[in-house]
Amino acid sequence: MEHPFLGGLAHALNDDGVATLRFNFPYREAGKKFPDRPPAAIAAWRAVMAEAASRSEGEPLWAAGKSFGGRMASMAVAEGMPAEGLIYLGYPLHPPGKPEKLRDEHLYGLTLPMLFLQGTRDTFATPELLENVVARIGPAATIEWWEGGDHSFGRAGVKKSAAEVGASLAPPVSAFLRKNR
Repeated sequence: MEHPFLGGLAHALNDDGVATLRFNFPYREAGKKFPDRPPAAIAAWRAVMAEAASRSEGEPLWAAGKSFGGRMASMAVAEGMPAEGLIYLGYPLHPPGKPEKLRDEHLYGLTLPMLFLQGTRDTFATPELLENVVARIGPAATIEWWEGGDHSFGRAGVKKSAAEVGASLAPPVSAFLRKNR
C-alpha cells in the first residue's frame, strides 16, 4: 500500500478535495512479484468498488489505476462493474518492444469518460498507437501526454521523487473529474 507514486497522487488529490481509496491486488498482499491473472484482479476491483459504493453516500465513483491496475479496471468495467469513468496512469497498451500485441479490444465498447495520462517515452504504449486507440474509442476518451515521461512519468534529467511525480499528475486528474461531473 505504500507505493510512493500512488501515495503522492492520492495525497495531492485529497488536498484538492478529491476522495481516494487505494488497495493492493492479491498478488501484492501475498508478496508476489508477478501480477494476478485477470479474473483475480477483476474480482479485486469488483470487491473494492462494492465497498466504496457502500461508503460513498451516492457520490460518483471513478476507477483509476497505474498500468496493470488501470487495465484491470477497464476490463472490470467492460464486464459490467459500475464506474462513473476511468483514469489510466500509463495504460499498458502493449508489452515493451511488442507493439503488435495490443491490449485494446475491451476498450471499444466503453462509453464512459476516460482519461489516458501517458508519458511520451512510455515503452508500454507508443504515441501513434495510443492516439489511434483513443480516436477509435471516440469522444468519451481523452489523452494527455506527459512530455518526456516514461512509464512511471519520470523525465530524463529531472530529479523528482516518485511521490512528487505522482502528485504532479493530480491537477489534470482533478480537472478531468470536475469537467465530467
